[in-house]
Formats: sequence, structure tokens, C-alpha cells
Amino acid sequence: MSEGSRRRFLRTVPGALLALDLPRAQGAGIVGVRVWPAPDYTRVTLELDESLKSSHFVATDPPRVVVDLEGVDIDAALREIVAKVQADDPYISTVRVAQNRAHVVRLVFDLKVPVSPQVFSLAPNGVYRHRLVLDLYPKTPIDPLAALIEQTRNSPAAIAVPTPPASTGPVDDPLASLIREREAALKMLTEPERPRARGAEVSRLLTIAIDPGHGGEDPGAIGPNGTMEKDVVLNVALRLREKLQAEPGVRVLMTRDSDFFVPLATRVSKARAVSADLFVSVHADAFVLPHAKGSSVFVLSDRSASSLGARWLARRENSADLIGGVNLPAGNREVAKVLLDLSTTAQIKDSRKLAGAVLGELRGVGDLHSAQIEQAGFAVLRAPDVPSILIETAFISNPDEERKLRDPRYQAQLADAIFVGIRNYFRRNPPAARGPGA
Repeated sequence: MSEGSRRRFLRTVPGALLALDLPRAQGAGIVGVRVWPAPDYTRVTLELDESLKSSHFVATDPPRVVVDLEGVDIDAALREIVAKVQADDPYISTVRVAQNRAHVVRLVFDLKVPVSPQVFSLAPNGVYRHRLVLDLYPKTPIDPLAALIEQTRNSPAAIAVPTPPASTGPVDDPLASLIREREAALKMLTEPERPRARGAEVSRLLTIAIDPGHGGEDPGAIGPNGTMEKDVVLNVALRLREKLQAEPGVRVLMTRDSDFFVPLATRVSKARAVSADLFVSVHADAFVLPHAKGSSVFVLSDRSASSLGARWLARRENSADLIGGVNLPAGNREVAKVLLDLSTTAQIKDSRKLAGAVLGELRGVGDLHSAQIEQAGFAVLRAPDVPSILIETAFISNPDEERKLRDPRYQAQLADAIFVGIRNYFRRNPPAARGPGA
């Protein structure tokens, strides 16, 4: 080989050999791992700096879900998932992580009960990059009504609801007992303008749905000092639940009672599933200008929004599904669209009465951003048969109001104002009786 040929060989061949010896180009990197346990389902989220392919299958005896991640290797971030599964998770017992083969990581979720998994990807949105989401739903979905009945039976306030007279006929099944219970209550908050003594006779049980906005993957608005809307509104909602449940003849459905994400349509369908008498969604507003302040109360608009601000806010709140992450197969997507397209004039009329009662009480707690009832096309207000309002308690983007929203005393004042508004609404608008099929 000539000297020139040898030099050309040395220049080209080592490069080729080096390319053969190099590991595969770096694939997706794990940015974060999050686990969100909830009564309805457990969500596992992997946040990545780029999208990746995955596959999964379900195994039985014992039940488990196996997920293979392609184009990644085990690193410290992936190992964190093991410690993030808590002992009280309703669906996951443990997680195992292994390098299944080159550049393929296998996650094995050992389960407490059989599940129906959903695995899907989300494109970058808001503060998030690419996400791979694993939702573990129980094989038998949670029935909101059955869960609420169980909660009511275990609540101390439940004893304030009168027990129907003993029947001389055959023993009823639990469903028949529930129907009697529902038929047995109407006096709780319906007396005109005077307090009701605890233990008073009732003729119909009142069911109120409280909806703390956002949750889980969706933090909602974030204040200048890092306060998350989802945390503040959950605290206010839990305080409101406590006040309502202390009243005889009232039971409360929470669309979420801890930090997890609930799709907008699911919030509405939960309220309808329990034949809620009211739906109250609690939020904390944000705006680009830090001096914006005060409370507002919104009802559904079947036409245009009542103001540019209301329209802007509704658009932002309705994007929660994009931020929180929803996997709707084609059939379910159509069902959700039909549900959210429904509205009635009567529902909006009753909602305005409720909104006016609550707005009047919030006036005594702090500033009002709008002294009038606002209207916009909020997705969570579209239950056609449930009077529904959305309360923006304050502007979390305002440093002064963010500070107040973090204060437990202010949270209690907000909850008390909403409670009194609900009580006043029922005093002036007694609920209609319901038949056995309600």
C-alpha cells in the first residue's frame, strides 16, 4: 500500500470503526416522574424531553400492568417511580423497573385489584414538555352515587336525617332504603329567613356537588409567590363541605377531595349521577395585570359572554383538559360533546338566583371584581338539569390576594360566605319534591 493510500485509509477507517463502537444516539430523557392516586383511578405521568414509543399489556394471577418504554435507559429519574408509590394507593401495590433489553426499559406495576389501563401521550402544553400518561381505572368503575351513599352513612351528620318508620311488609333491599331516604327529606334549609334547628324533620335529602377546580397535573393559576390555585380552592371546598355536612338533611359530593385531575365532562357527569340539587365550582382567578382583584360569580351563557374578561376566563378554564390530560376514545368524545352542548333556560335562571345569593355574601368578605353576575360558556356549568355556578374567590395573581388566599382564616371566611349564600338560596327557592325514580 502506498503512503498516500495508507494515509487515506487511516483517515476514513477509524471514523467508521468509531461509529460502530459508539452507543446509540441519546433517546428521550426523563424530566420528571409523578404519581397521582385517587379513589376513581391512579395516574402515572412520565415527563420527557421528547416523545417516545411505548407498548403495554395486562397480566393476571397476580394482576399487573407491564409497560415497555423504547429509546430510554434506566436512570435516576426513572428509579424515583418506585418510591413515589405510596402504601395507601388504591390500585398500585409496587412498581418494578428493569432494563428489558438495549434501550428498552420495562415498568411492571403490581396491582391491588384488576384494572383497565389507558396509556397515551400528550404533546407539550403550558409548563409541561412531552408526557406519557398511564391511567389505571378499576375494572368496575366507581359509581358516584354508591360512593356518596357510603360516605353519608359513615358521616356523623347522617344521623340527623330522620329514619323512615319501620315497615310491616317485607324487608327492603338497600336501593329501596335509599329511595325512602330520598323521599324522606325536605326541611333542611327551606324555612323562610329563619335558622333551622338541628334535628328538625326533613322531607327530602339535599345533594350539593362541590367542584374544586383543577388538580393533579393541572395546577391552575400560580401566584407570584408560587401558590397553586388547585391547593387553595381544595382547602376552601373542604371547609365548605364541612359546613354543609353539619346541616341536617344535606350530603355533599366532592368532584375531587384530594390532589388529582378530573376531566371537565367527568365533573359534570358526577353531579348528574347523584341527582345533585346544586353544582358549585370553586376557583381563584388570575390575570396578566397584578393589580386585578376581587371576587366574581359566573353562570352559564347560552349565547355570548357577558364581558371580554368572562370570555377570556372561560377559554382558559375550558383548557384544563388539555393541561391535565384527557384520553377520550372516539365514542366517548362524542358523548362528552353532547353532554357539554346541553343547556336549558330554566337551569340558567335558577343558576342566576344561586349566583346572586352567593355574590351578596362574598361582598362582605372582600372586594368584588364584578358586582354583577357574569356569564360565559364554562364547560363545567353545562349540566342541563343542575343549577350551577363558578366562583372566582380572588385573584391569585395579585400578591395581596395571594397572601390572603393562603391564610386559613380567609379560606374559612370564603367558605362561610358561600355556605350562607347556598342557605339563603334554598330558603327562597325550596327544592321541588322528587318521585321514587329520582
